[in-house]
Amino acid sequence: MKTYELVVPCHFGLEAVLKREIYDLGYEISRVEDGRVSFQGDAEAVCRANIFLRTAERVLIEVGRFRATTFEELFQGIKALPWEDYIPVNGKFWVKKASSIKSKLFSPSDIQSIAKKAMVERMKQHYDVEWFAEDGAPYPVRIFLLKDEVMVTLDTSGDSLHKRGYRTLTSKAPLTETLAASLLLLTPWRPDRILVDPFCGSGTFPIEAAMIAAGIAPGMNREFTAEQWTNLIDRKLWYECVKEAEEMIHTDVKVDIQGYDIDGDVIKAARENAKRAGVDHLIHFQQRPVAELHHPKKYGFIVTNPPYGERLEDKADLPKLYGEIGAAFRGLDSWSMYLITSYDEAERYIGRKADKNRKIYNGMLRTYFYQFMGPKPPRRSVRDTAGGDE
Repeated sequence: MKTYELVVPCHFGLEAVLKREIYDLGYEISRVEDGRVSFQGDAEAVCRANIFLRTAERVLIEVGRFRATTFEELFQGIKALPWEDYIPVNGKFWVKKASSIKSKLFSPSDIQSIAKKAMVERMKQHYDVEWFAEDGAPYPVRIFLLKDEVMVTLDTSGDSLHKRGYRTLTSKAPLTETLAASLLLLTPWRPDRILVDPFCGSGTFPIEAAMIAAGIAPGMNREFTAEQWTNLIDRKLWYECVKEAEEMIHTDVKVDIQGYDIDGDVIKAARENAKRAGVDHLIHFQQRPVAELHHPKKYGFIVTNPPYGERLEDKADLPKLYGEIGAAFRGLDSWSMYLITSYDEAERYIGRKADKNRKIYNGMLRTYFYQFMGPKPPRRSVRDTAGGDE
């Protein structure tokens, strides 16, 4: 089966999490760049990456790379690529997006226009036609320029992979599903440990945690552009990958995942989202302010996305709010806390310096992932674990 160089974008700063996911799927990493990871894979790998990767933004097939400092070099470079190997004569093809960083060619609209013309010229010669109906399957192209190196790709995903299909109702400042999954996978949380999000909003952290615990593949209930590419990917491969995903689900898993929010309407929306994701029975949602966060269990996790105070009128409330977060955390014996925020005085008002602090871009917003580590739970003896549930 033909193999491709598959390029998988992710949140900037979280490449290591995506690398681990790709390794766990059974593929070897060929390249790591800022905000993306590449690996070799066949048509089945395209399906599996789209369905199983929790932290990927989309899955791209690399058509080619070359240097270009002039529009003529860009035109000739695009024209030299074997488009006929990917796009049939009736395929609908266009440059969905062009981005340029530190390159002499920097106008996205000009890059898009010239690339399309070059593709048409190449395919006119190959198919011996003067005009394309473009009434077949869609083949969106994405082009990236970095320091005058051009990477040309086909987008197999369509809608970004953060659109799992469960979140139709969102709160004011939602965290994307892919970012929430990435941050959860950065922590040492495991499904046998309690997890609480005291600012759960539309429920993204608890829902992603429950999906991880239950083995629910993030992409199994949505569609992908490449499902229509029957010239490249046999449709039965998609069915086989979904079947593989279905066989990995264990929704009877025992977990303690909780989501709180001060807004009752938001909690209602979170419950609806969890129901659509098939994990509502695994999460306890409750209307509750962070000041009332307490729990008798030990060695739990807080993973949360508290308000940042992006609006000036909200900034004044942040010292009190982050003080309440700190007080609640101090009252939880042996717990760990992980929170993402752009508020630069978070540690001051929480009352403790984070053990680790990771800079992460949430869209265009620079945020910090503060990691306050609690002690590890004692190892269970063999006698404790053997037959404990009998």
